[in-house]
Amino acid sequence: MSSTTGQVIKCKAAVAWEAGKPLVIEEVEVAPPQANEVRIKILFTSLCHTDVYFWEAKGQTPLFPRIFGHEAGGIVESVGEGVTELKPGDHVLPCFTGECGDCHHCKSEESNMCDLLRINTERGVMLNDGKTRFSKNGQPIYHFVGTSTFSEYTVVHIGCVAKINPAAPLDKVCVLSCGISTGMGATLNVAKPKKGQSVAVFGLGAVGLAACEGARMAGASRIIGIDLHSGRFEEAKKFGVTECVNPRDHDKPIQEVIAEMTDGGVDRAVECTGSIQAMISAFECVHDGWGVAVLVGVPSKDDSFKTHPMNFLNERTLKGTFFGNYKPRTDIPSVVEKFMNKELELEKFITHSVPFSEINKAFDYMRDGHSIRCIICMDA
Repeated sequence: MSSTTGQVIKCKAAVAWEAGKPLVIEEVEVAPPQANEVRIKILFTSLCHTDVYFWEAKGQTPLFPRIFGHEAGGIVESVGEGVTELKPGDHVLPCFTGECGDCHHCKSEESNMCDLLRINTERGVMLNDGKTRFSKNGQPIYHFVGTSTFSEYTVVHIGCVAKINPAAPLDKVCVLSCGISTGMGATLNVAKPKKGQSVAVFGLGAVGLAACEGARMAGASRIIGIDLHSGRFEEAKKFGVTECVNPRDHDKPIQEVIAEMTDGGVDRAVECTGSIQAMISAFECVHDGWGVAVLVGVPSKDDSFKTHPMNFLNERTLKGTFFGNYKPRTDIPSVVEKFMNKELELEKFITHSVPFSEINKAFDYMRDGHSIRCIICMDA
């Protein structure tokens, strides 16, 4: 048993005190885990666009002070009452969404949208008692999406923790907690291209590149990357992209361009931008009769999707996905094994690495468009 079990731990955390202001490394107190909770020592974490979006407080009610972070790998330090499937020393990935195992979504083979632990960006406290486990000199510090991995220790609900192979390098597989699994799963689990088929991916950020990686793993013969920034095209080739298209280079809708390139349309399309026009284009660029389009990006709340009903009647299929249709506890360990078996290549997603003391550099790299994923080393 750990010598810190049941005790408050003092550790370093990167605290966001105000929207858009640099994070401050502070000594904080982390309370012991309560019922159905786990306290984790974070070894490596990475920065996702979602962290940046909510740190900037764009389009939502600000909640500060807060500890961000939701892609990470660590080791269980202690467990709360009722936790039997994890023990101190287990290697884990905390996830921003969960799997309670009891609701009708968790019991369904077709859904990963847990009723209890579905992502909630506005809740800054734990479900068990409505309180935060973080504080500094008695002042509460709020959680972020139930993970808060920009801290040397964090407390997470058991349903949001995936136990993984202890041989897996945490500085690599930590990126599987969000964006990479989301994009890859959108292709492999939802679009499901067959070997030799064509796939168009809209948006070549981290999630889009992960969708391309999924298409490569599935054996797609053509992977067409669509992006408004041509500077991303060379990097995209590392992820199996065979052709790149910038809509700005054409005087007709991009769906028409792709249809001409592919003799009527691609077999599968994955949209990873959140742009409503990209969503419409992704759907309208798939082949009639069998084409499937999958929406991954999150649109603005006032957007509306408009297309002619004949596009459906001509047997095109439109789907949506959340976290690549992966159940965190059940499926993420097997995704880690894909990396261990060299089916999935993660190193090419990791473009930068910084020590925890320089975490603000990770924000600079992402905002400047220089990084896909930046690993933050907690012990460095």
